[in-house]
Amino acid sequence: MEKVAEFEATMGGPKTQPIQRISVLSYPLGGKVMDAGSVSSSATKSQSRCPLQEQFLQRKNSRENLDRFIPNRSAMDFDYAHYMLTEAKKGKENPMGISPSKEAYRKHLAESFNMNRTRILAFKNKPPTPMDAIPNDCSTSVNHSKPAKARRYIPQTSERTLDAPDLVDDYYLNLLDWGSSNVLAIALGSTVYLWDATDGNTSELVTVEEEAGPVTSVKWAPDGRHISVGLNNSDVQLWDSTSNRLLRTLKGCHQSRVGALDWNNHILTTGGMDGRIVNNDVRVRSHIIETYNGHHQEVCGLKWSASGQQLASGGNDNLLHIWDRSQAQASTNASTQWLHRLEDHTAAVKALAWCPFQANLLASGGGGGDKTIKFWNTHTGACLNSVDTGSQVCALLWNKNERELLSSHGFTQNQLTLWKYPSMVKMAELTGHTSRVLFMAQSPDGCTVASAAGDETLRFWNVFGSPEVAKAAPKAAPEPFAHLNRIR
Repeated sequence: MEKVAEFEATMGGPKTQPIQRISVLSYPLGGKVMDAGSVSSSATKSQSRCPLQEQFLQRKNSRENLDRFIPNRSAMDFDYAHYMLTEAKKGKENPMGISPSKEAYRKHLAESFNMNRTRILAFKNKPPTPMDAIPNDCSTSVNHSKPAKARRYIPQTSERTLDAPDLVDDYYLNLLDWGSSNVLAIALGSTVYLWDATDGNTSELVTVEEEAGPVTSVKWAPDGRHISVGLNNSDVQLWDSTSNRLLRTLKGCHQSRVGALDWNNHILTTGGMDGRIVNNDVRVRSHIIETYNGHHQEVCGLKWSASGQQLASGGNDNLLHIWDRSQAQASTNASTQWLHRLEDHTAAVKALAWCPFQANLLASGGGGGDKTIKFWNTHTGACLNSVDTGSQVCALLWNKNERELLSSHGFTQNQLTLWKYPSMVKMAELTGHTSRVLFMAQSPDGCTVASAAGDETLRFWNVFGSPEVAKAAPKAAPEPFAHLNRIR
């Protein structure tokens, strides 16, 4: 888009150069700015006028003759000129009539009032050198300050697009996850596929039977090797991805489909359409160790905090719960009471994301009837901020390297929006999907985001950029004579 900017080059004093107009082609979000015009050379070669200093007329060459000189009257001292034309000559015409003491007094007075000049149309003396407003040591520190950080370039298009046929277009499911071993898992219908981001190879993990499917949720274990698969028939399967072997099936947790999963070390937490949340210890035979009852409709969002002490759950009942692990362990009841019950959302709460740089900060997103992103202090249960996004919030991801939040949306633009936290200013809007962007997953290094939408495509975005590489610590100078044995 072409913008026209106006620049005024000022020569100083009351006179100014004419306004120069240049055209600037600006490109959004980190693009280069192309200068389509230039300021005239006369403006760049001009010198600014300083107070009490005359500007010299510049000659193109030494042989150029100027036919007249117009003095600058601001540099004249008319009182002194009048004195030199009238009174000063009296002493010169009759020097013998002045006593030595008066002559000495006159010379001293002339020196004091700068009256030793011999020309009337003379240039004024240069102004005294101004004193530094900032001490040299301070100005030196300012000059060596760290330069401003350049704005990161954010690509507006996906760097890769893969087909995802038979992807179930269901807001309440969780069908995409990226493991710590850099392998992406996606459920398409009744089949779970693994895509290795290192070499781009795709493999099939499992295809469940028709009466058990379709797959309703997938979640990698922290080791990046084992993966949990939630099914439509309420079962949860645990698989070893390296050997493609089914390890065990967890039964009896729920009465209907399992749409949400999350791991906390060896604890697998499951959320179902029956509104129950169950903690399963996958190491023991009797795997159900705790049950959270707070939702009365389907649980569609589950996220453990990085410390593993708090669990956030969102449901189709528009409720957001914060559960405390220590309370669950201390409770003797089969059902554990929530720490906070948050009722501010007006639609289903699926999108949940714990902040990586502030342990007690949680972001949540509401469905089509809510369209807001809310931020919570999970220690107090207070809502810190609420932002209306204008569309259904399907998923949320924090940038691991910067204070930024990425959200995916539904109708009308089906976009991914990058926000600057805490100002919540939009940094970029990434478009390309033609249906609501239901699922997002982040690569282990935190740079790339995969998004899956109802248009049956899987897109990869380099939205978070590359993390800054820490500089190696300087090596200590070797100690003199370190190769010699010490004398004790």
